[in-house]
Amino acid sequence: MGVPLHQAVRVGAYVLKQHLIGRKRYPLVLMLEPLFRCNLACAGCGKIDYPAEILNQRLSVAECLQAVDECGAPVVVIAGGEPLLHKEIAEVVQGIIDRKKFVIVCTNALLLEKKMDLFKPNKFFSWSVHLDGDRGDHDRSVCQDGVYDRCVSAIGLAKKRGFRTIINATLFNNADPERQARFFDDVMAMGVDGISVSPGYAYERAPDQQHFLNRQATKQLFRDIFARVKKGAAKWQFNQSSLFLDFLAGNQTYECTPWGNPTRNYFGWQKPCYLLGEGYVSSFKELMETTEWDKYGTGKYEKCADCMVHCGYEATAVTEAVKKPWKMLAVELFGIKTKGDFAPDISLSNQRPAEYVFSRHVENAMAKLKHSPKAEADLVDAAD
Repeated sequence: MGVPLHQAVRVGAYVLKQHLIGRKRYPLVLMLEPLFRCNLACAGCGKIDYPAEILNQRLSVAECLQAVDECGAPVVVIAGGEPLLHKEIAEVVQGIIDRKKFVIVCTNALLLEKKMDLFKPNKFFSWSVHLDGDRGDHDRSVCQDGVYDRCVSAIGLAKKRGFRTIINATLFNNADPERQARFFDDVMAMGVDGISVSPGYAYERAPDQQHFLNRQATKQLFRDIFARVKKGAAKWQFNQSSLFLDFLAGNQTYECTPWGNPTRNYFGWQKPCYLLGEGYVSSFKELMETTEWDKYGTGKYEKCADCMVHCGYEATAVTEAVKKPWKMLAVELFGIKTKGDFAPDISLSNQRPAEYVFSRHVENAMAKLKHSPKAEADLVDAAD
């Protein structure tokens, strides 16, 4: 198991407590985006398509830590954009560690070797290096040559310095199962502590729309990859619930838990989830109480039809593991089924049509910035 035992125990105890007190909806992972700016422009990314004025903004240290306190989730994933472009990211990380929360900093690694001295190894801290495949696949995914080699170098240095380091891989419909299996072998040989993997989600404004996976293709791809777990590949360690991986292979029927991974970014608390920005509110309490949760998820909303992404379904799988630990144990002992019928899928016959509201919050933010005398104080250190 790629998840450290102390983290699994603390998160499991947190989930169990929520059930014992009868809390219906609760966060598992806070997705904290302190900025949107990035030093790459990946074709499958929908997070950097903002005017420069917005890309230059960042959340302050105080705003980041307030979000951590408001939410109360045991795990904080710092994403973006590229978090290492934030001038005070080390202070944010240390503040989260001081709160005894597990913090995972997602990075494309281009600045990792330069910025690593700002951080210290800690059992509550992990690097998550974005790596979408071998050299050819990854450099093609990020639309820049040479990035894979810089990632490998940064991973080696991080491990040498004693940091817990995982990789996160997003797979698209051009992924080759045999090649992907060899890639998993390669990253484990690098000494990484775990792999996080997810199918690509079709951000509505991502430049490349043709390579996102539908649900049927996702299930078959992951079955084809997991079928290649042989003696030489048995060391794959995933930083994810085994039931979530079983879901990706089409062996579980799960509904989305959008509140499991709430998102806080420059616009506010994002409704309803990390992937869909259909409105923002000013507090976590307001997010939980005013979002019409029953309107979202596969089978309920057209935009969610093909989604099988971790930020929607990992929380579902973790909750299932706590409620029914024997199911998780069965997958751990016998492996993920890669043949036979898929579990029944959710019908799309009653889903409501998509609404496109992306520009509304951008226009509101631009109007606010235009009349803000302190806009310069919020600028990102874009020079890095």
